[in-house]
Amino acid sequence: MDSIIKTNGLTKTFMSGTKEVKAVDGINLAVKKEIFGLLGPNGAGKTTTMRMLTTLLKPTSGTALIAGHDLTTQADMVRRSIGYVSQTGGLERSASARENLVLQARLYGLSQVAAEQRTQELIIALALEPFADRAVETYSGGQRRRVDLAMGMVHKPKILFLDEPTVGLDPASRAHVWQEVKQLHEAGTTIFLTTHYLDEADMLCDRIAIVDHGNLVALDTPQALKRAIASDVILLGMPAAKLETVVPEELFKGLEDIREVKKEADGVRFLVHHGEALLPKLLKICDNAGIAITTISLHKPTLDDVFLQKTGRSFIKTNQEGA
Repeated sequence: MDSIIKTNGLTKTFMSGTKEVKAVDGINLAVKKEIFGLLGPNGAGKTTTMRMLTTLLKPTSGTALIAGHDLTTQADMVRRSIGYVSQTGGLERSASARENLVLQARLYGLSQVAAEQRTQELIIALALEPFADRAVETYSGGQRRRVDLAMGMVHKPKILFLDEPTVGLDPASRAHVWQEVKQLHEAGTTIFLTTHYLDEADMLCDRIAIVDHGNLVALDTPQALKRAIASDVILLGMPAAKLETVVPEELFKGLEDIREVKKEADGVRFLVHHGEALLPKLLKICDNAGIAITTISLHKPTLDDVFLQKTGRSFIKTNQEGA
């Protein structure tokens, strides 16, 4: 299947005083007709990448084709082929959803009659009827986000770009937006979204690209990325004083099924196969070495484990620290 988005060496450099900062550093992507997620912590380059792909920022170098149109030489054609929903949206708060949608459709060149017809189609499709004729300023966060999705779809784009589509929403509203995104894709729209919610990427995306410091560090399906690092993750918590003296590579060497072992701030983390069978062996070694285990965790790999394995940092902790 041909790629509907294809980038080659896409780079964006900013100047910070006299220092050159690469926000995006030579990213290569080939996105098909799918739900594609760009995943990374705050400041990783997600939004900068999306703003380039939607013609809002000019790349410093590199090339991109969007729905068959060159990003730099055919920007008008790119804009006709895409819809874009920013993190904050762009609704006129004193107007209703219906009024916002009709105006958006008119800006895309639809006649008044066609704009009203398309607006009604979207109101029905995205279940906006209960509040479509109220002022946007009276909407909940979830209601506004559904209208934002409709705004991005009003001209029937081939690709819909969503920048952090559920940021700040409560769990119920997030789930509703997820449902709408899936339905839009099933109707034939390619979805390209950025997110720093791991569960969102895992639930929605056919494939994800993980970026860190502007670099692409992983690209595959969520399942394949998790499966590639290990079948299980074991965390053994240890007292700080004892942990200082432990050399995990030496203490646990010779054991089969350990793919990676690493000391962390509060214990030792293992990427392993056959975790349930291996755990008693690890505990016995610790007991023989006089190490009192304070906590034990055994779980299947998550996307945070993937990020940690690829970058040496926890995705979740990095976002929390940057918030």
